[in-house]
Amino acid sequence: MALTVASAFNQFDDDIKPRQATWDKVYERRDAVVKALQSAFPATSTITYKSTKIIGSLGRRTASRPVSDIDLLTHLYVDPDLWSRSYRDNSTDFLYRVRRSLNNASTVRKIGARGQAVRLFYTDGLEVDVAAVVKYDSGGYGIPDGSGRWLTTDPVKHEDHLNEINNRVDGDIKKIIRFAKQWNKAHSNYFGSFHLEALVARTFEWSLGTDSRDALEDFFRYNKGNLSVQDPAGYSGDLSDGMSWTTRFAAQTAMERAWERAAAANRAEINGDHKEAMRLWRIILGDKFPTYG
Repeated sequence: MALTVASAFNQFDDDIKPRQATWDKVYERRDAVVKALQSAFPATSTITYKSTKIIGSLGRRTASRPVSDIDLLTHLYVDPDLWSRSYRDNSTDFLYRVRRSLNNASTVRKIGARGQAVRLFYTDGLEVDVAAVVKYDSGGYGIPDGSGRWLTTDPVKHEDHLNEINNRVDGDIKKIIRFAKQWNKAHSNYFGSFHLEALVARTFEWSLGTDSRDALEDFFRYNKGNLSVQDPAGYSGDLSDGMSWTTRFAAQTAMERAWERAAAANRAEINGDHKEAMRLWRIILGDKFPTYG
Protein backbone atom coordinates (compact mmCIF):
# COMPACT_ATOMS: atom_id res chain seq x y z
CA MET A 1 0.00 0.00 0.00
CA ALA A 2 1.10 3.60 -0.62
CA LEU A 3 -0.23 7.15 -0.27
CA THR A 4 1.29 8.73 -3.38
CA VAL A 5 1.61 7.55 -6.97
CA ALA A 6 5.37 8.14 -6.93
CA SER A 7 5.86 5.96 -3.84
CA ALA A 8 3.58 3.31 -5.35
CA PHE A 9 5.73 3.12 -8.47
CA ASN A 10 8.91 2.85 -6.38
CA GLN A 11 7.38 0.04 -4.35
CA PHE A 12 6.13 -1.67 -7.51
CA ASP A 13 9.58 -1.60 -9.07
CA ASP A 14 11.11 -3.12 -5.94
CA ASP A 15 8.44 -5.81 -5.82
CA ILE A 16 8.85 -7.01 -9.43
CA LYS A 17 12.65 -6.97 -9.69
CA PRO A 18 14.38 -10.32 -9.12
CA ARG A 19 15.71 -10.68 -5.59
CA GLN A 20 19.42 -11.10 -4.84
CA ALA A 21 18.73 -14.71 -3.85
CA THR A 22 17.44 -15.30 -7.37
CA TRP A 23 20.55 -13.76 -8.93
CA ASP A 24 22.73 -15.93 -6.66
CA LYS A 25 20.93 -19.02 -7.92
CA VAL A 26 21.19 -17.82 -11.55
CA TYR A 27 24.97 -17.42 -11.27
CA GLU A 28 25.37 -20.70 -9.40
CA ARG A 29 23.37 -22.54 -12.05
CA ARG A 30 25.27 -20.87 -14.88
CA ASP A 31 28.60 -21.87 -13.35
CA ALA A 32 27.46 -25.49 -12.96
CA VAL A 33 26.33 -25.64 -16.60
CA VAL A 34 29.62 -24.09 -17.76
CA LYS A 35 31.54 -26.73 -15.84
CA ALA A 36 29.50 -29.47 -17.55
CA LEU A 37 29.99 -27.87 -20.96
CA GLN A 38 33.74 -27.62 -20.46
CA SER A 39 33.79 -31.31 -19.56
CA ALA A 40 31.56 -32.27 -22.48
CA PHE A 41 33.49 -30.27 -25.09
CA PRO A 42 37.19 -30.22 -24.13
CA ALA A 43 39.95 -28.72 -26.26
CA THR A 44 40.72 -32.18 -27.69
CA SER A 45 37.18 -32.65 -29.05
CA THR A 46 35.94 -31.96 -32.59
CA ILE A 47 33.52 -29.57 -30.90
CA THR A 48 35.17 -27.35 -28.31
CA TYR A 49 33.71 -25.09 -25.67
CA LYS A 50 34.51 -21.36 -26.06
CA SER A 51 32.26 -19.23 -23.85
CA THR A 52 28.88 -18.83 -22.16
CA LYS A 53 26.89 -15.66 -21.54
CA ILE A 54 23.56 -15.05 -19.80
CA ILE A 55 21.18 -13.60 -22.41
CA GLY A 56 17.48 -12.82 -22.65
CA SER A 57 15.71 -10.68 -20.08
CA LEU A 58 18.12 -11.69 -17.30
CA GLY A 59 21.14 -10.81 -19.43
CA ARG A 60 19.68 -7.41 -20.34
CA ARG A 61 18.47 -6.82 -16.74
CA THR A 62 14.86 -6.43 -17.85
CA ALA A 63 13.50 -9.55 -16.14
CA SER A 64 10.78 -9.39 -13.53
CA ARG A 65 9.53 -11.84 -10.93
CA PRO A 66 8.90 -14.69 -11.04
CA VAL A 67 11.96 -15.87 -12.95
CA SER A 68 11.31 -19.31 -14.45
CA ASP A 69 14.20 -19.85 -16.85
CA ILE A 70 17.78 -18.85 -17.55
CA ASP A 71 18.91 -18.41 -21.15
CA LEU A 72 22.58 -19.14 -21.83
CA LEU A 73 24.30 -18.35 -25.11
CA THR A 74 27.00 -20.98 -25.47
CA HIS A 75 29.58 -20.56 -28.23
CA LEU A 76 30.93 -23.89 -29.49
CA TYR A 77 33.68 -24.18 -32.08
CA VAL A 78 33.09 -26.98 -34.58
CA ASP A 79 35.94 -28.56 -36.51
CA PRO A 80 35.57 -27.35 -40.15
CA ASP A 81 35.53 -30.86 -41.61
CA LEU A 82 32.88 -31.99 -39.11
CA TRP A 83 30.87 -28.84 -39.81
CA SER A 84 30.87 -29.44 -43.57
CA ARG A 85 30.18 -33.15 -43.24
CA SER A 86 27.56 -33.25 -40.51
CA TYR A 87 26.12 -29.98 -39.22
CA ARG A 88 26.17 -27.22 -41.84
CA ASP A 89 22.94 -28.56 -43.35
CA ASN A 90 21.56 -30.26 -40.25
CA SER A 91 21.27 -28.15 -37.12
CA THR A 92 19.04 -30.78 -35.49
CA ASP A 93 21.92 -33.26 -35.31
CA PHE A 94 24.08 -30.51 -33.80
CA LEU A 95 21.45 -29.81 -31.14
CA TYR A 96 21.11 -33.49 -30.26
CA ARG A 97 24.90 -33.85 -30.09
CA VAL A 98 24.90 -31.08 -27.48
CA ARG A 99 22.10 -32.78 -25.56
CA ARG A 100 23.83 -36.18 -25.52
CA SER A 101 27.10 -34.63 -24.40
CA LEU A 102 25.44 -32.69 -21.58
CA ASN A 103 23.55 -35.81 -20.50
CA ASN A 104 26.89 -37.52 -20.00
CA ALA A 105 28.61 -34.59 -18.29
CA SER A 106 25.89 -33.02 -16.13
CA THR A 107 24.41 -34.21 -12.84
CA VAL A 108 20.99 -32.85 -13.85
CA ARG A 109 18.64 -35.81 -14.21
CA LYS A 110 16.40 -34.52 -16.99
CA ILE A 111 17.79 -32.82 -20.11
CA GLY A 112 15.82 -32.31 -23.30
CA ALA A 113 16.07 -30.56 -26.66
CA ARG A 114 13.31 -28.06 -27.40
CA GLY A 115 13.58 -26.74 -30.94
CA GLN A 116 16.37 -24.20 -30.65
CA ALA A 117 17.96 -25.00 -27.31
CA VAL A 118 18.83 -27.75 -24.86
CA ARG A 119 16.82 -27.46 -21.66
CA LEU A 120 18.04 -28.60 -18.25
CA PHE A 121 15.12 -29.25 -15.90
CA TYR A 122 15.54 -28.59 -12.17
CA THR A 123 13.21 -29.64 -9.38
CA ASP A 124 12.76 -26.04 -8.15
CA GLY A 125 11.33 -24.98 -11.54
CA LEU A 126 14.16 -22.64 -12.53
CA GLU A 127 15.17 -24.25 -15.82
CA VAL A 128 18.23 -23.50 -17.94
CA ASP A 129 18.03 -23.20 -21.72
CA VAL A 130 21.40 -23.68 -23.38
CA ALA A 131 21.35 -21.95 -26.76
CA ALA A 132 24.34 -23.66 -28.34
CA VAL A 133 25.59 -21.55 -31.25
CA VAL A 134 28.38 -21.35 -33.78
CA LYS A 135 30.00 -17.99 -34.46
CA TYR A 136 30.12 -16.83 -38.07
CA ASP A 137 33.18 -15.04 -39.43
CA SER A 138 30.81 -12.68 -41.25
CA GLY A 139 29.14 -11.65 -37.97
CA GLY A 140 26.44 -12.99 -35.74
CA TYR A 141 25.78 -16.48 -34.44
CA GLY A 142 24.13 -19.51 -36.02
CA ILE A 143 21.45 -21.13 -33.89
CA PRO A 144 19.26 -24.15 -34.77
CA ASP A 145 15.87 -23.02 -36.06
CA GLY A 146 13.97 -26.09 -34.88
CA SER A 147 13.53 -27.61 -38.33
CA GLY A 148 17.09 -28.58 -39.24
CA ARG A 149 18.24 -25.26 -40.62
CA TRP A 150 20.13 -22.38 -39.03
CA LEU A 151 19.02 -18.91 -38.00
CA THR A 152 21.40 -15.99 -37.64
CA THR A 153 21.07 -13.96 -34.45
CA ASP A 154 23.18 -11.83 -32.13
CA PRO A 155 21.95 -11.49 -28.52
CA VAL A 156 25.19 -9.69 -27.65
CA LYS A 157 24.27 -6.87 -30.04
CA HIS A 158 20.79 -6.78 -28.51
CA GLU A 159 22.26 -6.22 -25.06
CA ASP A 160 24.80 -3.66 -26.30
CA HIS A 161 22.05 -1.73 -28.13
CA LEU A 162 19.87 -1.48 -25.02
CA ASN A 163 22.79 -0.54 -22.78
CA GLU A 164 23.84 2.18 -25.20
CA ILE A 165 20.39 3.75 -25.09
CA ASN A 166 20.13 3.35 -21.32
CA ASN A 167 23.46 5.13 -20.85
CA ARG A 168 22.47 7.94 -23.23
CA VAL A 169 19.09 8.95 -21.77
CA ASP A 170 18.38 10.56 -18.41
CA GLY A 171 16.16 7.88 -16.91
CA ASP A 172 16.22 4.11 -16.52
CA ILE A 173 14.82 2.54 -19.68
CA LYS A 174 15.10 -0.95 -18.20
CA LYS A 175 12.68 0.01 -15.44
CA ILE A 176 10.15 1.17 -18.06
CA ILE A 177 10.59 -2.16 -19.86
CA ARG A 178 9.82 -4.04 -16.64
CA PHE A 179 6.66 -1.95 -16.20
CA ALA A 180 5.63 -2.52 -19.82
CA LYS A 181 6.08 -6.25 -19.35
CA GLN A 182 3.79 -6.18 -16.32
CA TRP A 183 1.15 -4.42 -18.42
CA ASN A 184 1.58 -7.02 -21.16
CA LYS A 185 1.25 -9.87 -18.64
CA ALA A 186 -1.88 -8.32 -17.12
CA HIS A 187 -3.53 -7.89 -20.53
CA SER A 188 -3.32 -11.18 -22.41
CA ASN A 189 0.41 -11.25 -23.29
CA TYR A 190 -0.08 -10.12 -26.88
CA PHE A 191 3.58 -9.12 -27.20
CA GLY A 192 6.67 -11.26 -27.16
CA SER A 193 9.15 -10.16 -24.51
CA PHE A 194 11.86 -9.00 -26.91
CA HIS A 195 9.35 -7.31 -29.24
CA LEU A 196 8.11 -5.25 -26.29
CA GLU A 197 11.66 -4.35 -25.26
CA ALA A 198 12.42 -3.15 -28.76
CA LEU A 199 9.30 -0.95 -28.79
CA VAL A 200 10.30 0.69 -25.50
CA ALA A 201 13.85 1.20 -26.72
CA ARG A 202 12.62 2.83 -29.93
CA THR A 203 10.25 5.12 -28.04
CA PHE A 204 12.95 6.51 -25.76
CA GLU A 205 15.99 6.18 -28.00
CA TRP A 206 17.07 9.78 -27.44
CA SER A 207 15.14 11.05 -24.42
CA LEU A 208 13.36 9.55 -21.41
CA GLY A 209 13.40 11.59 -18.22
CA THR A 210 12.86 10.35 -14.68
CA ASP A 211 9.03 10.31 -14.44
CA SER A 212 7.89 6.75 -15.04
CA ARG A 213 4.23 7.74 -15.21
CA ASP A 214 4.77 10.21 -18.04
CA ALA A 215 7.05 7.71 -19.78
CA LEU A 216 4.41 4.98 -19.76
CA GLU A 217 1.76 7.35 -21.10
CA ASP A 218 4.17 8.35 -23.88
CA PHE A 219 5.00 4.72 -24.61
CA PHE A 220 1.37 3.71 -25.08
CA ARG A 221 0.56 6.82 -27.12
CA TYR A 222 3.56 6.45 -29.40
CA ASN A 223 3.11 2.74 -30.15
CA LYS A 224 -0.67 2.20 -30.18
CA GLY A 225 -0.72 2.65 -33.95
CA ASN A 226 2.71 1.28 -34.82
CA LEU A 227 3.73 -2.15 -33.56
CA SER A 228 6.39 -2.66 -36.22
CA VAL A 229 9.99 -2.42 -35.05
CA GLN A 230 13.19 -3.82 -36.53
CA ASP A 231 15.56 -6.29 -34.90
CA PRO A 232 18.42 -4.08 -33.56
CA ALA A 233 20.94 -6.70 -34.66
CA GLY A 234 19.62 -6.59 -38.22
CA TYR A 235 18.86 -10.29 -38.68
CA SER A 236 15.19 -10.92 -37.86
CA GLY A 237 13.52 -8.03 -39.67
CA ASP A 238 10.23 -6.69 -38.29
CA LEU A 239 9.65 -8.21 -34.85
CA SER A 240 5.88 -7.86 -35.26
CA ASP A 241 5.76 -10.14 -38.32
CA GLY A 242 4.83 -13.14 -36.20
CA MET A 243 1.58 -11.52 -35.04
CA SER A 244 -1.60 -12.60 -36.74
CA TRP A 245 -4.03 -9.89 -37.89
CA THR A 246 -6.33 -10.76 -34.98
CA THR A 247 -3.52 -10.55 -32.41
CA ARG A 248 -2.21 -7.30 -33.89
CA PHE A 249 -5.66 -5.68 -33.71
CA ALA A 250 -6.19 -6.86 -30.13
CA ALA A 251 -2.72 -5.64 -29.11
CA GLN A 252 -3.33 -2.20 -30.62
CA THR A 253 -6.69 -1.98 -28.87
CA ALA A 254 -5.15 -2.96 -25.53
CA MET A 255 -2.40 -0.38 -25.97
CA GLU A 256 -4.89 2.37 -26.86
CA ARG A 257 -6.93 1.62 -23.76
CA ALA A 258 -3.76 1.65 -21.66
CA TRP A 259 -2.88 5.07 -23.11
CA GLU A 260 -6.32 6.43 -22.26
CA ARG A 261 -6.11 5.14 -18.69
CA ALA A 262 -2.52 6.34 -18.25
CA ALA A 263 -3.49 9.83 -19.40
CA ALA A 264 -6.43 9.82 -16.99
CA ALA A 265 -4.21 8.58 -14.15
CA ASN A 266 -1.68 11.33 -14.76
CA ARG A 267 -4.45 13.96 -14.82
CA ALA A 268 -5.79 12.61 -11.53
CA GLU A 269 -2.33 12.80 -9.95
CA ILE A 270 -1.89 16.39 -11.14
CA ASN A 271 -5.25 17.22 -9.54
CA GLY A 272 -4.11 15.66 -6.27
CA ASP A 273 -6.32 12.54 -6.49
CA HIS A 274 -3.69 9.90 -5.83
CA LYS A 275 -6.29 7.29 -4.91
CA GLU A 276 -7.93 7.48 -8.34
CA ALA A 277 -4.58 7.62 -10.10
CA MET A 278 -3.41 4.49 -8.32
CA ARG A 279 -6.70 2.72 -9.09
CA LEU A 280 -6.16 3.36 -12.80
CA TRP A 281 -2.50 2.34 -12.73
CA ARG A 282 -3.48 -0.91 -11.01
CA ILE A 283 -5.86 -1.67 -13.88
CA ILE A 284 -3.03 -0.97 -16.33
CA LEU A 285 -0.18 -2.74 -14.54
CA GLY A 286 -1.98 -5.57 -12.79
CA ASP A 287 -2.69 -6.73 -9.25
CA LYS A 288 0.93 -6.46 -8.11
CA PHE A 289 0.65 -2.68 -8.26
CA PRO A 290 0.11 -1.26 -4.76
CA THR A 291 -3.31 -0.18 -3.55
CA TYR A 292 -3.95 3.20 -1.96
CA GLY A 293 -3.71 3.49 1.80
